[in-house]
Amino acid sequence: MISGFIFFSKSLFDIVNKIEQMVNSGKLGSIVKQNSLVTSSSSSTKTVQQKPFDAMNNIIANLLLNLTSSARFEGSLNMDLNEISMNLVPFPRLHYLVSSLTPLCTLADVNVPARRLDQMFSDAFSRDHQLIQADPKHSLYLACALLVRGNVQVSDLRRNIERLKPSLHFVSWNQEGWKTGLCSVPPVGHSHSLLALANNTCVKPTFMELKDRFMRLYKKKAHLHHYLHIDGMEQSCFSEAISSLSDLIEEYNELDATKNGPGIDPARLKIAV
Repeated sequence: MISGFIFFSKSLFDIVNKIEQMVNSGKLGSIVKQNSLVTSSSSSTKTVQQKPFDAMNNIIANLLLNLTSSARFEGSLNMDLNEISMNLVPFPRLHYLVSSLTPLCTLADVNVPARRLDQMFSDAFSRDHQLIQADPKHSLYLACALLVRGNVQVSDLRRNIERLKPSLHFVSWNQEGWKTGLCSVPPVGHSHSLLALANNTCVKPTFMELKDRFMRLYKKKAHLHHYLHIDGMEQSCFSEAISSLSDLIEEYNELDATKNGPGIDPARLKIAV
């Protein structure tokens, strides 16, 4: 639970970096509105506001609105939230999903130029639209869900999945591991949007970095006294957490090892322990 929280916190700061990248690249106003929460302009000078968490929270809210759209609006292919965990998590331990959102904007940016439908699907699998620092397109997919809002047909979904499949690496035992949802009501100010949720081994470097940062503090016994005075909290809890995190990384390593090799099914029961 602790590692999952830190992993989510890290993704929040990655969103801040993504916002700054949007602000500082391209012509002013081409990606983010000049009078939005993220940017302001004085002649040709771009200035980032001092409170980026407002924009970050907006992006998170935008993600949640897309995630829950099927429960709030009608659609030809609505997806229940329970279906996400049922279809995207083949092993209980490997339940960390990578999310991407297109268009990537805050709720205030209602005038962001519309993306072509096919380009929107391509953007969802590019590293620039991921909400953590990861590149799932060059890692191994266990499963993937696409939640689309707007006037999009099932045929559009299937066509783009078939177009993108050759460039994506799926595990041998789940080559058709796609889950799709269609909501007919688009976000305010947009003709359509796409939220992609991927169970992908690209999260492994994040856990490796987390372990490295933790071990540097743990070797110095830094801050341990803040936790050990709590009833029920013992130093062995930290050792167990390190062991659990190491096992998780090793499971991702085993899956990555099958990427370019023969299609050997992993030991499902072993991973599910």
